[in-house]
Formats: sequence, C-alpha cells, structure tokens
Amino acid sequence: MSSKYIVRQPIKNLEDKVVAYEIQYYGDNQSLGADSSPTNDFAAADTIYNFLTMNMEKLLRGTLHFMTFTTTLLLKKTPRFFDKEELVIQIDDSVIIQPLAMRMVQQYAKEGYKIAVNEFQFAPRYLGIMDSIDYIKLNFKTTPEMTLKNVIEIAHSMNKQCIAIGVDTEELYNRAQKLQVDSMQGVYVAEKLAIRAHNSGYLQSNFFRLMVAVTKEEPDVEEIEQIISVDATLTYGILKMANSCYFALRHSVSTVRQAIMTMGLGELKQWVYLLSASNAENQMEEGAEEFLKLSFMRGSFCSSLMNYAKGVPISRPEAYLMGMFSTLHYLIDAPLSEILEQIPLCKEAKEGLLNHAGPCGQLYDLVLAYEWGDWAKIDAMAAALSIPTNLITSLYFNCVEDVNRIWNEMANPEPTQMGT
Repeated sequence: MSSKYIVRQPIKNLEDKVVAYEIQYYGDNQSLGADSSPTNDFAAADTIYNFLTMNMEKLLRGTLHFMTFTTTLLLKKTPRFFDKEELVIQIDDSVIIQPLAMRMVQQYAKEGYKIAVNEFQFAPRYLGIMDSIDYIKLNFKTTPEMTLKNVIEIAHSMNKQCIAIGVDTEELYNRAQKLQVDSMQGVYVAEKLAIRAHNSGYLQSNFFRLMVAVTKEEPDVEEIEQIISVDATLTYGILKMANSCYFALRHSVSTVRQAIMTMGLGELKQWVYLLSASNAENQMEEGAEEFLKLSFMRGSFCSSLMNYAKGVPISRPEAYLMGMFSTLHYLIDAPLSEILEQIPLCKEAKEGLLNHAGPCGQLYDLVLAYEWGDWAKIDAMAAALSIPTNLITSLYFNCVEDVNRIWNEMANPEPTQMGT
C-alpha cells in the first residue's frame, strides 16, 4: 500500500509569530507543497479529497492556510469548497502558462480569494497577473542572493508580500532576515523558537517544582497541593481550569484539593504547561502560544502513535511526556540533558530525546519527521515501529484538533459558577 501524508507547515513572520500554515502532501511518490517536486492533478485532488472526506477542513478555521491548486482543480472551482477568509490559493508555473487557468485565478482574486505564486520569477508570463497576486514565494535554497534582493525590493514596491521557502538552515534564516522578507517557512523556521520564557532560576520556580511533582511515578497529592497553594497564579490557574466548561461541574470548585481531585492527576500532568501560562504571561515574548501548542502537539502525537507502535518499551503517558518535554530547553534556559536529570522521566524516553536512541528515539524521530514533512524518513521510522502508514495522517490531524480544542477551552474558559 502506498503512503499518503498531509502535514501543516508553519509560516512565520520576522518576529517568529505563526501567521499561516501551508498544507503539504505526499503520496504515490509525488509531493505537493512548498519546495517540492512538480505538482500533479492526482496529488492535489487527493489532498482536497482527504480534507473533505476526513472533515479536516474544519481545522482551517480561524487561521490562514496556503493550499496548492492545479489547473484542473481551478477549472473545477475546487477552491470554493473553502472559506475565502481562511484560504490562500497557491499556484505554480504549470498554472501560469495556461491562459484559461489564469483567467480563473483572476476571477478568484476578484471574488476576494488571496493568491500566492510558488517559486516566483520576474518573467513576462508572470507580470500579466501581478494585480491578482498577494504573496510571492521565493526559494532561498536555489536562488542567488542578489536575485532575491532585487525581486523582494520590486515586489515590496508593488505591495506584494514575500515568503522565503526552503529555510532549512540558520544561514538561510539569517539571509531571509537580512533581505527583509515578510515571512518564512522551512525546517529551521518550524523548529526555531526564539523565546526563552524563563531564565535558569526557573529550575527552582514553583512551576518547575510542580512539574517534577506531578510526573513522579507515585505523585504525592499533598505535595502538589502545597506547591500550588503558595503560588497565587498557580492557584488561580487550577481553579479556573477545574471550573471551566470542560469538566461540566454541577457545583463550583473552591479549593486547590477539590480542583486536583476534580481534574485527576492524569489531566493535571498533561496540562501542567498551561498552568504556567498565566505565571509566565508577562515574561514570555510573542510566540509563546505557539511554543506551548508545539509541546502539546508532540506529546499528543507520540501518545497516539503508541496505540499502533510495536516494541516501544514505555507507556502512553510516558510517550506523551517524552513528546511534551522535547521542547523544555526552549522554555528553560538550560541544556535539555541538565533539565531531564531533574525530571523522573523513564530512562528509555530520556535516551530517545537526547540521543534519538532505541525504539523511543524512532518514535520521537517519526514525530519530528512528520512535523517537518521529511517523507522518506516518515516511511522508514513507521516501518521500524510497524505503524501502518495509512493511519498516520488521520492520527496527526486528530491531534491537531485535540490540541486546538484543549487550548481554546483553557485559554477562554466558560466558568460554571466560580465563587467570587
């Protein structure tokens, strides 16, 4: 059976804030998306089909998404399946050279759809549609710097936004910064988290003590209660969480002990990062929300894959923590190895995180490969763990949906009857 994968790759502005996602596709040896091999009708149509049949289009709501459309799909009016406020119609040279397709692109632009051109060139055939283009995507891996500089200057003079693609190294990231593109995407961009939410003193903070306490093999409820109770922001956070609509309580929770019992240690362990959000609110720079979501996404994806993985010697909760803790070195200004020494995470999971070793390392590498759209590595890691490749995309988007739902519920709780 051939492998089919769909992944969202973040597009970030120069302040490291996610401004959009691109939907990338791989199936039947064809890639579809930024910095990929030439697109084809089947690959593009299969992406749309999967989005519609798996109800994944609801994940586009509230965020701008770039999707590549071929000539055939444009003529079949496929973009109209999606909300024009949340879709950017992305085209490439195979569309530009088709006059009928270009008339359709101009019609979509008149209707209010945003248009992006992948691997833009200042060639005569492109200039005729400049009025319809909103975004110009430039390949920073293959285009000379002087050419990039000239294109960006001209594009900006015409009020077009420039997106650097293929930004997979720090050198390319710095070049994109220097040339003042509007946004970037690529492996390095997806992984780079410029924020340091706390300094090294964070290791002694109440939140870090709470994290260690809830991840012990046998957590001590009294210790957890004591840590939370002496910190006003943690106390407020857990009471707000316990009284949110997620738990649908008949009576409001008014004490830390009641909140712990209501949530359960399992929920508290998974959501402990969110308890820190209010505590870190004034210390985190822009981008903290995406950092926290990335932590949850990796944890959730690791846990979901464990339902099918063979030979991984850890439990689902341990896999969740392995994924969630993979970003701790961005939250805490210290090496990950030093941080993990103080956390009671099992040895196999630590080895997987630090050295990419053993089955745990393969599980972690599979999550990273999917996050980055490294198609060949996805196949290799899935085979090593005996995970059916036809399930991975649906598992991934189920996790995206869960993370978004949990984040929205916790960031914007609808209280039952919290005491005044």
